[in-house]
Amino acid sequence: MESYGVKQTETWFFLRGLVRESGHWSGFLEAFEARFPERRVVALDLPGNGTRYHEASPVSIEAMARALREAAAPFRGDKNYLFAISLGAMVGLEWMHQAPDDFAGAVLVNTSLRGLSPLHHRLRPANYPAILRAMRAKDFETRERIILALTSQDPNNVDRWAKPWAEIQSRHPVSVRNALRQLLAAIRFAPPKTKPRPPLLILNSAKDTLVDPLASQRLSAHWNAPLRVNPRSGHDLTLDDPEWVLEQLESFGAGIVRG
Repeated sequence: MESYGVKQTETWFFLRGLVRESGHWSGFLEAFEARFPERRVVALDLPGNGTRYHEASPVSIEAMARALREAAAPFRGDKNYLFAISLGAMVGLEWMHQAPDDFAGAVLVNTSLRGLSPLHHRLRPANYPAILRAMRAKDFETRERIILALTSQDPNNVDRWAKPWAEIQSRHPVSVRNALRQLLAAIRFAPPKTKPRPPLLILNSAKDTLVDPLASQRLSAHWNAPLRVNPRSGHDLTLDDPEWVLEQLESFGAGIVRG
């Protein structure tokens, strides 16, 4: 877990997805802090990832949410918001179900849910061979190149970030066992029956080749939550188009204040 900025009454919690950690925000958190200096930023790691790589990843989203609520408790402000990608967004939904008053709003990015989307939309079968190659890669840089090719639509990102991300993995190696446990938790998770109490914003990448964009559309329709679509980016939206994301967050925050 990493904390950026000075203590403020408004805190934003950031959570990444499958086998990713706070180090993989790759400058986005610093850009967020520069754009919104009055907001405190706290980056959380799922058990099994990042600074928690030595822990066993829970095999349920419910257990992940409980673990993160406990970890986040010391950092809570007067008003708290969540920004979560993919698997992290599933955990965020369960978190809001367990503790409806924990957040004043939440932004969910490129996620998918059992019961709303079929498995072949939640993880496109064309990617299975590449995912297996990444798991079996003999060095971290090869693994990260495969992952970046799957999640980014900007080919420059592969060369730019493969080595730094490999260094992250060398410091905080995610085991194959934990990767499989996280994947199992994601596959099994279905949405809570009731809509989360906090206002939601769903962000989606039209060129996401890992998760079908229809998954975000169905989530938006299911809970009548606003959906904003980036026409250019891949699954890792904050990596491909951070400025666009910051613009959406600015209008989302202003809408909550007006509301």
